[in-house]
Amino acid sequence: MMKFPKDFLWGSALSAYQAEGDNKFSDWWSWEIETGKERSGRACRHYEFYEQDFELAGSLNHNAHRLSIEWGRIEPQEGNFSEEGLNHYLGVIASLKKRHIEPIVTLHHFTNPVWISRRGGWEKKESVDAYLRYCRFVVRALAGQVHYWVTINEPTVYVSHAYIFGVWPPQARSYLKAKIVGDNLASAHIRAYRLIHDLYGELSLPGPSVGLAQYTQAFYPCTQSLKDRLAAGLRDRWFNFGFLDKLARHHALDFIGMNYYSRQVVELKKWGWSHWAMDVCEKNHHPAMKNSLGWDIYPEGLSALLLKLKKYNLPVIITENGICTEDDRQRWEYIYRHLEHIHFAIEKGVPVVGYLYWSLLDNFEWDKGFSPKFGLIGIDYDTYERSVRESARKFAAVCKTGVLE
Repeated sequence: MMKFPKDFLWGSALSAYQAEGDNKFSDWWSWEIETGKERSGRACRHYEFYEQDFELAGSLNHNAHRLSIEWGRIEPQEGNFSEEGLNHYLGVIASLKKRHIEPIVTLHHFTNPVWISRRGGWEKKESVDAYLRYCRFVVRALAGQVHYWVTINEPTVYVSHAYIFGVWPPQARSYLKAKIVGDNLASAHIRAYRLIHDLYGELSLPGPSVGLAQYTQAFYPCTQSLKDRLAAGLRDRWFNFGFLDKLARHHALDFIGMNYYSRQVVELKKWGWSHWAMDVCEKNHHPAMKNSLGWDIYPEGLSALLLKLKKYNLPVIITENGICTEDDRQRWEYIYRHLEHIHFAIEKGVPVVGYLYWSLLDNFEWDKGFSPKFGLIGIDYDTYERSVRESARKFAAVCKTGVLE
């Protein structure tokens, strides 16, 4: 029997663009049209059905929920803030609070207003100022109801997928642009961190807890060759910890949000920047169970990475951890094994204070479309009927007792 700390945050997560539907002022919406990619469309209609969805979360004993604000809804045109958009999110927060579910609010989850992207997106320093203006508007309105803020979701994923791999908008492939965007995102977080704290002071509110959600992957060398070990170590240092190190040097983190799904087995084929960044083992030299997208299931990597986070001496929230699978028994096995490794890390002194499964609902998985099934709750996309999976009920028992049998 594994007992988790008292007041542990138990719950799940969603992002606005992936679940709400009809986010027509966001750059991803335009990109889907321009490229012919699978359209997000009405998504889960969470914009309409959030009360129902949070009622289900409450019935599953969740006491925390991570959500995101869609910047395009708040500021559809530059400098034109939408009271309708703001009032919607005020209602979302109120819906969670009345069910005693702690809101953990993400301010940027991959998507930008169309007008930001059309003028150069995060390659431009002006976008940092625009983001701060948006943050000021949202935080001032929601501060009295929100304690936890996530400034930016997975900045290194945004940089790598949009500016190195070129598979997300704006589909650039430039290490120089990637460096500029990464620096601007770091600046945006540091300035937002200070802004949010200043606003709470101005409003005479108890201090907030501000962090970000950092995607982490367990990087392992395929062989013990020098090049494989070096490449795995460099990816670990840059991708997992480089951004966090910079923010920690600026004393701009109250907690670390950690997103973890999988491992990557590194096998360097040639020397060169692109090989250092991307080469992986393609011959399955280290077999592992996989999810429906082919990602390795490797819970041992979660505890190993958590132990590395000890150096920051900060609380950790697992802001995402989950599996896409058609086999719900595999989903529960995934949750169970990852909770085992979180408990192990806690016993070793890592201050993990919460676990949020990704995701509450099946939803739109970016360039992968609707086929990956991550949800504790399934969605019939013809009727939008919700169906609670058995894995959700088993997780609910852990949320209720704080005990993993």
